[in-house]
Amino acid sequence: MNFKLSLSLIILCANMASFAQIQQKPISQRVDSVLLLMTLEEKIGQLNQYNDDWTATGPVTVDSDKAKQISNGQVGSLLNCLGAERTRSWQEKAMQSRMKIPLLFGQDVIHGYKTTFPIPLAEACSWDMDAIKLSAQVAANEASAGGIHWTFAPMVDIARDPRWGRVMEGAGEDPYLGSLIAKARVQGFQDEKLGGINSVMACAKHFAAYGAAIGGRDYNSVDMSDRLLWETYLPPFKAAVDAGVATFMNSFNDINGVPATGNTYLQRDILKGKWGFTGFVVSDWGSVGEMINHGNVKNRYEAALCAITAGCDMDMESRCYKNNLTQLVNDNKVPLALIDDAVRRILQKKFELGLFDDPYRFCNAEREQEALNNPEHAKIARKVAAKSIVLLKNENQLLPVSKNTKTIAFIGPLVKALKQNKGFWDIEVPGVDSNFIVSQWEGVQNCVSAATKLLYAKGCDIEGDNKDGFAEAVSVAKQADVIILSIGEKRDMSGEARSRSKIGIPGVQEDLFKELLATGKPIVVLINAGRPLVFNFIAGHANAILYTWWLGSEAGNAIADVLFGDYNPSAKLAITFPRSVGQIPIYYSHFNTGRPATGDANHHQNSSYLDESIFPEYAFGYGLSYTSFVYSDLKLSSAKIKSNETLEVSVTIKNTGKYDGEEIVQLYLRDKVGSIARPTKELKDFSKIALKAGESKTIKFAIDKEKLSFYNQKLEWAAEPGDFDLMIGASSDDIRLKDTFELLN
Repeated sequence: MNFKLSLSLIILCANMASFAQIQQKPISQRVDSVLLLMTLEEKIGQLNQYNDDWTATGPVTVDSDKAKQISNGQVGSLLNCLGAERTRSWQEKAMQSRMKIPLLFGQDVIHGYKTTFPIPLAEACSWDMDAIKLSAQVAANEASAGGIHWTFAPMVDIARDPRWGRVMEGAGEDPYLGSLIAKARVQGFQDEKLGGINSVMACAKHFAAYGAAIGGRDYNSVDMSDRLLWETYLPPFKAAVDAGVATFMNSFNDINGVPATGNTYLQRDILKGKWGFTGFVVSDWGSVGEMINHGNVKNRYEAALCAITAGCDMDMESRCYKNNLTQLVNDNKVPLALIDDAVRRILQKKFELGLFDDPYRFCNAEREQEALNNPEHAKIARKVAAKSIVLLKNENQLLPVSKNTKTIAFIGPLVKALKQNKGFWDIEVPGVDSNFIVSQWEGVQNCVSAATKLLYAKGCDIEGDNKDGFAEAVSVAKQADVIILSIGEKRDMSGEARSRSKIGIPGVQEDLFKELLATGKPIVVLINAGRPLVFNFIAGHANAILYTWWLGSEAGNAIADVLFGDYNPSAKLAITFPRSVGQIPIYYSHFNTGRPATGDANHHQNSSYLDESIFPEYAFGYGLSYTSFVYSDLKLSSAKIKSNETLEVSVTIKNTGKYDGEEIVQLYLRDKVGSIARPTKELKDFSKIALKAGESKTIKFAIDKEKLSFYNQKLEWAAEPGDFDLMIGASSDDIRLKDTFELLN
């Protein structure tokens, strides 16, 4: 045998043996081995994330040499890169680099990939953790098949201002419910552990308190006490950490004058310190450079210094790290150990995803097509969408509508829309058109009997003041036995950079409702939106109202399932609906004042308005059913418990109506006297139960010290001895049963 060939074989075998040994090492050792071989420039490259050239979700920076930078190892991640073919082509560029470190592909997979689920706020109204987790699993399955490793979700910001456009992206106003949903979504995206071929890395965002932006204006400042931060806004993030979330994203806002991107207290002291988070933190789009606009740093050099020092590991699209970190290290402003820590965190995730073993393992065109065309995904989306519809009103039991109704007039600008049903943050998957989306017209058409005559009129547009279509709509309505009116926002009226100072029904849609009302025909109103809207006239005069949010690609089928009784609505509001913008912010877990807000009269004795009620249009936890439930037999295991004991609570729920249904039984507590004032009530548990008509069940809750604790003036998590009110109800303002108990020393 040729000597050179023999030597080559020996070296090859040795390298294969060495590679096999490396593969058997713990990931931490493998990370250190790679880190040891990297130059400073290659390390900084891992901290740099670019946008792909196709689409953007922020201000675009044009790079004529992006491919060259990637093949030189100067980029660690790409976002907005879709499809197995596209991600593979970029990964091939990364494999030309000296170290051959694979790219991470990130994407805003917020509520579905191809199969689009209800917007997150709508899903939150299901109060169904299994359904929420399942929707994230389907999204992860489809996205991962298209080469995506990482979703910028879930958004776990608590939001109490519906003017804020991104309220649609979260789980509403309550930290307890929001924490459970954060956990469910993380587990759904990531499955049991990172590295599963059908899962993606989750990203808890936006850290922190972004949902409290002043005036509901996106990107705006946040000003709050530490106790409010810890008690209300941080719990869902902590729940995400406890669920094993892989990454965090910091937020655009400043909090108490310090931009979150450069906030050491948030990122190093709390997240990586107190909570022990071992994943990595990515900035939001360009937020490192935007600290200059905040006025906290002078230039991009200082911005990079501030962000990396504060604990932001990856720079999304600002180029501050790429262009300044080398100089900062050389200037002895940034210790190399700080760079190494950030790189180590990112490499750890790439190893956990299996990308070092096979950089292309998620870029499989055959699996992509199989996932995108899985018929089970549509079935799941339909069920989740039905669970997300909130029945707000049902006068004289108009709903469910009989499938044998002789004539139905289906009117409104959203009846035959397709893409509108997907809502904001949908994804345009390459090569996929909109034909798979089920319109509301198609859903109803598929559900009614062959003998039913289904009439249509658009009536008006979503926006604008053109009423030319009113006459046709009224003519159609007069021929019908029942009117179904589908109105609301456009899909892009709620979402990032979609804040609104007026949150009424847009355009002349409410005027259309008034014209139809004058016909005297019964009207069912479907309200499609990404946020709570103000619609007082409709609330007072419609016969029935379904809040359908944006339900996704199976919207039409899900709406029809609820309209005609194939599914009995069970959703409850995860956020309070105001009567007017003047009430905002409005939420159920408010504090009493020295003159408690108990009514709308006696203004000197009451924290009230002269010109508006203090009560919301619809309260947190509110939602009706086609059946009725009676609450009875509340029992507490004891009137007094010690701090190391658990109070057992039982209550019996009976379905007293004629339909099978589900009820979300809510448990609220109030600490009557504390070292600091406590809210009038706080959600501490709930149970979603299914009951057949006439059936009753006894459900149990457990209350321990953890559920009685709060952050005191020293920011200590503690429970204080004293009396507590216990409330069981169908919503925060519909308490059916009450009792009290005492916590002893």
